Amino acid sequence: MSDTLLAPPREDFITVAGCRTFVMRGGEGPPLLYLHGAGGGGIWSPFLQRLARRFTVIAPEHPGYGRTDTPDWFENIHDVAYFYLDLMQAMDLRGAHVLGASIGGWIAAEIAVRNTTRMRSLTLIGPAGIHVRGVERPDIFLWTREEAVRALFHDQRLAEAMLAQPQDEAAVERALKNRFATARLAWAPRGFDPHLEKWLHRIDVPTLIAWGSHDQYVPVAYAMRWSELVPQAEVVVFEDCGHMPQIERGETFCAAFEEFTRRLGR
Repeated sequence: MSDTLLAPPREDFITVAGCRTFVMRGGEGPPLLYLHGAGGGGIWSPFLQRLARRFTVIAPEHPGYGRTDTPDWFENIHDVAYFYLDLMQAMDLRGAHVLGASIGGWIAAEIAVRNTTRMRSLTLIGPAGIHVRGVERPDIFLWTREEAVRALFHDQRLAEAMLAQPQDEAAVERALKNRFATARLAWAPRGFDPHLEKWLHRIDVPTLIAWGSHDQYVPVAYAMRWSELVPQAEVVVFEDCGHMPQIERGETFCAAFEEFTRRLGR
């Protein structure tokens, strides 16, 4: 199926756990739940368009982010994990491939240690969530917007293109909302759950760990630690790539993900 034959994604709201949630959906095939990073969601990126050739892609905005409500119960990463378990039940997702990037990868891992009943596989792209002693990580809350954008990519042409995009008042407000939500989830301790590592052995679905070789947010050294902690995990590292291989190496990433799921019988 070519991209030209794919209809634009549907955009709507569903209410789960009292939280009015913005969701984009497109494609056909087995369900694929995509959990976005700290920068926010609500964008149908080219890699989602490609994956929609073979999967029914479901891309919500997290509680506290973008067009989704900030519910009273939104306090920590565990709340978001339980929310997504409720969302998968509400949408009756079965055999879902759960794909999470950065803070979305952390959320995906928190979901999987709790319950994988509705999951077929787990893919984590440069996830936050654990701490590796002796491997320094930057304090993203000290970065300016320009520093944060430049750190996303190894290829600075992509950073330049992103920085050149005009930001209207609504975009600025969404960015501030996303930043506040990320701070609530990852402020203290910075970017990890001290209790997550000891329960990663509970993940009982095939897992793909994807990383950029030049990730400035979460160093690639973390990939090996994740692979040691998660059973059935395999690692793929994308060379000359930053924190977002699904964007910077989109075609290569999608091919690796499609091969991973193909071996599972999708």
